[in-house]
Amino acid sequence: MTGTVAAEMHTLLTEAFTPTRLAIINDSARHHGHSGDDGSGESHFTIEIEAAAFAPMNRLARQRAVIAALGDIVGGRVHAVAIKAGVPAG
Repeated sequence: MTGTVAAEMHTLLTEAFTPTRLAIINDSARHHGHSGDDGSGESHFTIEIEAAAFAPMNRLARQRAVIAALGDIVGGRVHAVAIKAGVPAG
């Protein structure tokens, strides 16, 4: 995780879900020159998160919860996020 947007996402998701695993992967370099690349180097991310809070939710509800926790980041400052949200193993 690098950059200010990634750090902000990490803080917001940690506060919202207390995850047991959280990885925020900056995919922006793979999208250089494509739609949504604003040149900031922080336009596309993959979020991998595991939290007990997701246990009662289906896949779509988990993704919506993550996007809601990120506030205006997705669609505002970040063009796209891929979300892999699950519950801790065990």
